[in-house]
Amino acid sequence: MASSSLVKLNASSSSWIGQQSFNQRSGSTCRLPCSNNRRVSVVRAGSYTDELLKTAKTIASPGRGILAIDESNATAGKRLASIGLDNTEENRQAYRQLLLTTPGLGDYISGSILFEETLYQSTTDGKKFVDVLRDQNIVPGIKVDKGLVPLPGSNNESWCQGLDGLASRSAEYYKQGARFAKWRTVVSIPCGPSALAVKEAAWGLARYAAISQDNGLVPIVEPEILLDGDHPIERTLEVAERVWAEVFYYLAENNVVFEGILLKPSMVTPGAEHKEKASPDTIAKYTLTMLKRRVPPAVPGVMFLSGGQSEVEATLNLHAMNQSPNPWHVSFSYARALQNTVLKTWQGRPENVDAAQRALLIRAKANSLAQLGKYSAEGESEEAKKGMFVKGYTY
Repeated sequence: MASSSLVKLNASSSSWIGQQSFNQRSGSTCRLPCSNNRRVSVVRAGSYTDELLKTAKTIASPGRGILAIDESNATAGKRLASIGLDNTEENRQAYRQLLLTTPGLGDYISGSILFEETLYQSTTDGKKFVDVLRDQNIVPGIKVDKGLVPLPGSNNESWCQGLDGLASRSAEYYKQGARFAKWRTVVSIPCGPSALAVKEAAWGLARYAAISQDNGLVPIVEPEILLDGDHPIERTLEVAERVWAEVFYYLAENNVVFEGILLKPSMVTPGAEHKEKASPDTIAKYTLTMLKRRVPPAVPGVMFLSGGQSEVEATLNLHAMNQSPNPWHVSFSYARALQNTVLKTWQGRPENVDAAQRALLIRAKANSLAQLGKYSAEGESEEAKKGMFVKGYTY
């Protein structure tokens, strides 16, 4: 059918897309080339296109990755509670100031995703956090989604809200200094995933990406495939291929400039409760297989999330993926896998700030070396090897 053929042409999709995700019109005999029913759309450069490409290239620079500190106030409260601190704006500011003012951070970090509160905050000395980042050649970013809510008609799955008012919010974030955005939605393998949930995730990401680019923000496209489940790695690969095929189909439908986006995928791993763990080499093999089958080389950077892996696991897996050249910059966009040891070192005490900042530099440098394919786990602490997976984790 015409619509199914276009899916396969535009997104290198599997037959799953054509069969389950799109309604085919009965009686249609038109096959490509076909001019009477559908025109081929052309991506036209917008007013921000040159800047978008420059921003994406800066973030996807050798040996650098993204520090994600965009936890909502509720999630930040959970992190602070783990070290006995109250969830106040003062404490959230103190912790994020510790992270962002770390000397030398820009050697290993090219971008930092901020929560809206942090984007508008300053240090205790009155310097805007966005200026602190710029001084280290770190691009400020902003979380723009409004979180997950139940998806009616699905198999107990979720969809991500936040498109309403996104254009005006994005314009304001750009004025404040943000130059890239992040939108996270999730796909659950134990829940199916249903075709409805996959389509909803892909469409939402594509609309967000188009709106972001129209307002000068490089969109990070993040359909997180959750670690929850006892499935083997082959099942994760199958689902990941389905999800990314649909995502790129809708990105193309929305005229998103691929050279001006970044991806934030999950690594292809077995479910967290699967009886057999996979080695870094195996995870790298399956993950790169998925990327090569689904991600156009026009995309400048693939910045992986850690998804509950230990600090060392996430770094080892990234290192394994960079043992041979890739068509994209393969790097990291970690939150817990960069912050866990830092938070425990700090403990909310001013006298521990220097030690906590050194801990952040150690983790950032380790992942920088992994991005370059030069990391060794020798000398890593036991704390850094502890897994952080939480079943049904929300933030």
